[in-house]
Amino acid sequence: MSEVATRQPPAWFEPLLTRVRAARAVDFTRIPTPDEGGRPAAVLILLAEGEQGPDVLIMQRSATLRNHAGQPAFPGGAVEPEDADLTATALREANEEVGLDPTSVTVLAQLPTLWIPVTDFLVTPVLAWWHAPHPVGAHDPREVAHVARLPLAELADPDHRLRVRHSSGWIGPAFQSRGMLVWGFTAGVLSTLLELGGWARPWPTDRIEALPTPPATLSGTADVPSVG
Repeated sequence: MSEVATRQPPAWFEPLLTRVRAARAVDFTRIPTPDEGGRPAAVLILLAEGEQGPDVLIMQRSATLRNHAGQPAFPGGAVEPEDADLTATALREANEEVGLDPTSVTVLAQLPTLWIPVTDFLVTPVLAWWHAPHPVGAHDPREVAHVARLPLAELADPDHRLRVRHSSGWIGPAFQSRGMLVWGFTAGVLSTLLELGGWARPWPTDRIEALPTPPATLSGTADVPSVG
């Protein structure tokens, strides 16, 4: 297979790609994105062909971090002055956090910018095809505890889906997968992507569980819905 061919996403990618290009912020969140203010940031939504079909790269932040300890999240973070654009931010952060080789990635689209009020980040998810997967991991264990490729079929499995209730009263979607409880911003984006890509299955939305205080993953580390 030629290098050009391997950079082309497979057929299962097309429904998602077509719908993402027409998506609006309201498709992902009820919180309107402000016209001014906020700190720009980007995250990388990296899809690949895994042993169990399409999967997505998720990292779990270190439990020793002062902020966002134990949070399962897409690789990403705040824009730095040297970044040429938001795609450069997402790829740089993924390289720093999990050792991702940017040349192994084909960037396909940017999702609408989403606002996270609690941190005042304006986050642009960058959708990409991992055309040449390679080993990745906790590049800096002080920041990242674990990296996993979560099969989309597993995330869509009704047995792995639930909603979680924060002590503030907020209720949102969540996923239980590979020892992680994914919720907040990351779970909200994943939930919409499963719908747009045609992978979503009916699931028990009445299954609501309270988040521990402080919020925790299944492995016992804190999980805060943020990106930076």
